Amino acid sequence: MSKVKTRYICSSCGATASGWMGKCPECNEWDTMTEEVIGTIKGNKGKTTNGEVAKPTLLSEISEADEMRVQIGDPELERVLGGGVVPGSVILLAGEPGAGKSTLLLQMAGYKNLNLLYISGEESPSQIKMRASRLGLKGEKCHILAETDLTRIVDTISTINSGIVIIDSIQTMFSPELESVPGSVSQIRECSYRLQQLGKATGTTIILVGHITKEGDIAGPKLMEHIVDVVLHLEGDRQYNFRMLRCIKNRFGSTREIGIYEMKGLGLIPVENPSEWLIPADHNHRASGSCIALVCEGFRPFLIETQALVSTAVYGTAQRSTSGYDTRRLHLMLAVLEKRCGFFFGNQDVFINVAGGLRVSEPAIDLSLAVALVSSLQDIPVSRDICFAGEVGLSGEIRPIQQLDKRIAEATRLGYKKIYIPVSPNVDIPKSNTTVVQVRLLTEMFEQLFG
Repeated sequence: MSKVKTRYICSSCGATASGWMGKCPECNEWDTMTEEVIGTIKGNKGKTTNGEVAKPTLLSEISEADEMRVQIGDPELERVLGGGVVPGSVILLAGEPGAGKSTLLLQMAGYKNLNLLYISGEESPSQIKMRASRLGLKGEKCHILAETDLTRIVDTISTINSGIVIIDSIQTMFSPELESVPGSVSQIRECSYRLQQLGKATGTTIILVGHITKEGDIAGPKLMEHIVDVVLHLEGDRQYNFRMLRCIKNRFGSTREIGIYEMKGLGLIPVENPSEWLIPADHNHRASGSCIALVCEGFRPFLIETQALVSTAVYGTAQRSTSGYDTRRLHLMLAVLEKRCGFFFGNQDVFINVAGGLRVSEPAIDLSLAVALVSSLQDIPVSRDICFAGEVGLSGEIRPIQQLDKRIAEATRLGYKKIYIPVSPNVDIPKSNTTVVQVRLLTEMFEQLFG
């Protein structure tokens, strides 16, 4: 009996080694080497999926398709993808458990012009039917297959002429040519590659659902993100109904577009006006430490409430806690306010919250948080008809930000009386009831707000 050969593969970068090592020599990550059984895979010897030898073609002789985008009936998803899905593309959708990945993709079955094949390795057809009934979907053109064997999946895709194929999830699929278990690095890499080759050869759009690790990264080798054409990430706290779809990679469009959804009983409902959804109903309620920030995620501006609570520390070491904001950025903000503006937070507990369960990383939220911190420290409320947009620098200056014109237009549309922005000579300020105040330093703005 021959001895089974094994090797160790890094789950982060895919590097291989003959023996186990605590630290990967390629990516320097710790405790990522996993044991895999070596299997033999027959290659196609330079041939395409159809068995023909691939030949180079002049760029000028390649004809473009008549319709490069396919509508899928979801305006938010189409916005993120750049106007629809491209035939033959491979899309990877990842997110936290319970974020709504399967729900979002199953809703595509309700679009009457879409021929869909939904392959699930986690649910039975009856379970998928129960979810479709809850969403009110008939799925007259949606085929369901519960399968994890890649060979059978490839045969089914070749038999059923579907424009879009959904694989839920790629971590449950396995190739019988490999002896490793489903979800391993070699299985994910092989299944992703085979499906990508099949999609390119047949013009079928393949959508892969991916799991994420506890650190928030997509599970599996990093190579999988390089193989696919589009990488999407569905974000949102399960305690809230708000979901944000971000585009991390897009070979056919911009990565700066986002999709915004609200989770309801009928599934994920697109949100056309996120500003009105994120701002509380008691808009006129005045409380210290609460400010309105004018952020711009991608090309889409909207307003969001930022909250700060500053109180005397009971214990020896002051607490610093954030929700929806980078804690390291908060430490930087407190240092600037103390060094440049004279506000002391050393003996104060500081708590930051971005309302709505969102996590905002755009620097333009800095100005609103700085005002909220000082407002809570001084216990002076800020008027709710004022909004802020600007990045705070280390010297206490308010640095310029992008897309000021869109931000001002959004604040004007929602009826805000005043907006504080950085000094920008090239900004086009429209004539309206909204007063645009351009400031250079935090101290200048604090004098106008708090005296």
